[in-house]
Amino acid sequence: MFCALCGADNPNDGHFCSKCGALLQGQRPLAPPVPAFDGPAPRYIGPTETSGKAIGSLICGMLFFFFPVAIVAIVLGHLSLSEIRQAGGRLTGRGLAIAGLVLGYAGISFIPILIIAAIAIPNLLRARMAADEASAVGSLRTVVTAAYSYQESFSNGYPPSLKALDGMGSGSSGCDHAQLIDPILATGEKSGYVFTYVALPALADPQVPSPQAAAHGCTVRGGTSFTINADPVCSDSRPTAPPTRTARGSSRRQDLVGGDAGVDQIGCGGVVRCCR
Repeated sequence: MFCALCGADNPNDGHFCSKCGALLQGQRPLAPPVPAFDGPAPRYIGPTETSGKAIGSLICGMLFFFFPVAIVAIVLGHLSLSEIRQAGGRLTGRGLAIAGLVLGYAGISFIPILIIAAIAIPNLLRARMAADEASAVGSLRTVVTAAYSYQESFSNGYPPSLKALDGMGSGSSGCDHAQLIDPILATGEKSGYVFTYVALPALADPQVPSPQAAAHGCTVRGGTSFTINADPVCSDSRPTAPPTRTARGSSRRQDLVGGDAGVDQIGCGGVVRCCR
């Protein structure tokens, strides 16, 4: 109970005020005073400005593909958000800061993908080039073997062109379409390599085949020897292996087909040029 005269706090069953001695009987107990408290701060209505850190965070976030810049975007984004909260409306740019944070974290998460791509893509390209080189070596051996088979089968010397070896699986074989190589190789380009086949010099008469060759259906005279090169279609048009050596067909079949001699002459840096 509070004394009505001096306001001192007394027990509810007391008769006299412990401070001023006034009689407490008949007085109403007063409610305790309500503690004062500060109301909400008035909203800032003056001029505002955009947080410079928020702008910097957004700019750095747009350059997230540079790893250190992505970290700067994250740091500036968090600092700007803290400043904007404490400024009470004087600073703006919360959206810019959030956008910079998103881009910064995206940049950090993108770095492992770039590292994996930087390691995997060159290996894939090297594997593809190695496969193309191996395919070119096999194609050269196929053409050389087919040229010798053509010479033995049609009595027309070596085939006048790759087209004469074409026609695999398209009916019966003939002198002009011997069905010894696949149609893709007969076009002169396969697996990233261009094959240049030349039959020379021609036999006695370059226009008219011999009677024996004509009996086999030959319409074009063959040659007494041949050359074949394989050149890569490189992205920079400049193969970096040593210049091509010419594979020559002759009466010595082992020069290019079978045996160690064939392996040494037909290969990357030999009759096959390779991209590196």
